[in-house]
Amino acid sequence: MNAIELHRVTKTFDERAVIHEFSLEIERSERLVLFGPSGCGKTTVLRLMAGLEAPECGSIQIGGRVVARSGEIFIPPESRNVGMVFQDLALWPHMTVRGNLMFGLESSGVARGEAQSRIVEMLNRVGLASRIAARPHELSGGEQQRVALARALVLRPSILLMDEPLSSLDDERKEMIVKDLLNLHQQLGFTLVYVTHDRSEAERIGSRIAAMTGGLV
Repeated sequence: MNAIELHRVTKTFDERAVIHEFSLEIERSERLVLFGPSGCGKTTVLRLMAGLEAPECGSIQIGGRVVARSGEIFIPPESRNVGMVFQDLALWPHMTVRGNLMFGLESSGVARGEAQSRIVEMLNRVGLASRIAARPHELSGGEQQRVALARALVLRPSILLMDEPLSSLDDERKEMIVKDLLNLHQQLGFTLVYVTHDRSEAERIGSRIAAMTGGLV
């Protein structure tokens, strides 16, 4: 059974089809990179998988379950067992590192003791245990990236979606985060779908690369 399947999915904005009858199958634990120039539909595909957009046509399956079918079914993001790291990271600026990770766990109904245990475990995995009380503005760019990654993975999703998360980092910090991401993937076994327009980044991260041009693979 595949982790994700998109069958002839179409999504339009302002009457323009960003993707048209787009189909894709992603295997469990695969590292798939959606690669292509700005405007080709990469982020739209990611948002459809996450449940942040709904397709006009076609269907989407996650783990064999239909989560979207035009006019019939739409499962919301919180019920898809999917984590997402956004391009702008979207960290809560007024919360500490602990608070940023705790927010999603509490919203998901995880008991406080269990949540605390998961937070400590995940921060140890990303090397930020000593920064648990810091706020985002007190962290470096690379540390902020690790917090965003930890916040997504602390919920233990089966699928992790990442939308050009490293575009603001220099090459040295980018390489460090890539190493962390690959190590976490090996340890935790989640399915990774990663969006980038950087070819070297795509080749470094992906076990498979889907090159997109105007919604086509």
